[in-house]
Amino acid sequence: MHRFLISAAHKSSGKTTISIGLAAALSSGKFGQPLRTVQPFKKGPDYIDPLWLSVAAGRPCYNLDFFLSPDGELRDQFARHGHDAEVCLVEGNKGLYDGLDLDGSNSNAALARLLDLPVVLVLDARGMTRGIAPLILGYQAFDRNISIAGVILNRLGGRRHEAKLRAVIEHYTDVPVIGAVQEDAELALVERHLGLMPVNETAEAERHIAAIGERIAAQVDLERLLALSHTDVRLTPPTPLRRNTERPVRIAIARDAAFGFYYADDLDALASAGAQTVFFDTLRDSALPPCDGLLIGGGFPECFLDQLEANSALRADIRRAIEGGLPTYAECGGLMYLARKIEWKGKNAAMVGVIPGDIRMHGKPVGRGYVILEANANHPWRANDNFAGAGETKRPATDAATLHAHEFHYSSLSDLPADTRYAYAVRRGHGIDGHRDGVLLHRLLASYTHLRATSGCDWPAKFVQHVRDCIAADHKEPIPCSL
Repeated sequence: MHRFLISAAHKSSGKTTISIGLAAALSSGKFGQPLRTVQPFKKGPDYIDPLWLSVAAGRPCYNLDFFLSPDGELRDQFARHGHDAEVCLVEGNKGLYDGLDLDGSNSNAALARLLDLPVVLVLDARGMTRGIAPLILGYQAFDRNISIAGVILNRLGGRRHEAKLRAVIEHYTDVPVIGAVQEDAELALVERHLGLMPVNETAEAERHIAAIGERIAAQVDLERLLALSHTDVRLTPPTPLRRNTERPVRIAIARDAAFGFYYADDLDALASAGAQTVFFDTLRDSALPPCDGLLIGGGFPECFLDQLEANSALRADIRRAIEGGLPTYAECGGLMYLARKIEWKGKNAAMVGVIPGDIRMHGKPVGRGYVILEANANHPWRANDNFAGAGETKRPATDAATLHAHEFHYSSLSDLPADTRYAYAVRRGHGIDGHRDGVLLHRLLASYTHLRATSGCDWPAKFVQHVRDCIAADHKEPIPCSL
């Protein structure tokens, strides 16, 4: 087995492109390599990089986040998804020692220590020669418990530049250079205001990933990388997640070019909770599929205003369903879609209109980073149980439940009625107005916050149970899942 963490000296060093290329090269069975199972992971809150890594590796990418999970849960997540893979590749976020806390307890280095992973350091070498040596030596000396197994030089200015850097590193350090990637416009990934363009929007994504894999395979010593990351210590998977044995409920999920921000473990948790998920396309489908509940995740609705507005039949059907009592959960882009209109770059486009407020896009982030929420007594999923889920002390439903989550939005929701009900008080972050998040209307909960299924926030099970409770209250039967 082979396990390693890809990190960098600082963000924007090209580690995502390198990680995508390594996942593609090692899993493709090409470039003189055997066909291998590669399990990708991404540190921190991120939807877009995992989409690319999932396509590159051919397996869902899972996120590992200190802010959302305790150490034991991170170990379990890593073992659960990586135990049957030949290669576990973890892409870090930001720089190796960057993080929220002074002690670095949530840094990439902390994750490498926790999971016993050697680090491959991607170094943006533009403009560097002899100065690269003290950089590497400093990263080694800063934490002797971190094993920097090798470096990949990135964005090189040519073969002469590469030769100088190799000579400097060999002379002053004991860290091997396992790759030297030349500056190459073909390796660039398209970006927009939230980061990389999601792979679900890029028609040429698979071709582009294959091209990146080919170039990385030609410029990185894959055999050396595997030798440096080899381990005989096998991962022991934790106890399998318990599956709900009640009759399944049918959850319709918007998944298309406009909406694609779903964590793989959240979808797994929905299935374990007893949901049969059925996907629909907000750009092309004229009606919702038969369903007991509705989920609209994040994405980029502002980039598809014309198509979303043009699909008036689906917008009307969604509004009728929600106003008719369909249990619905929407996050960020989903909230934007359910508002009356979205205003961006001088253009206004009509949306579903079930939320009596308007969306305005801004040039800078309105809410960005980690969030701490307190779910109040209005929260529709809290009945008869503690919202936070496993590992927490149960509280009466009238008490606040603290949740850790994240947000990243350039838009704001305005013009809401004064009597609007909310599900959360915001203790850290922005939410809707800096103090509150989670608009409640009919059986809809719509928030800017992105939740994630962890021991401290078992939202999929809570939402599925809410759907069951609504079915029972309406004296109905679940939609047959054979549909």
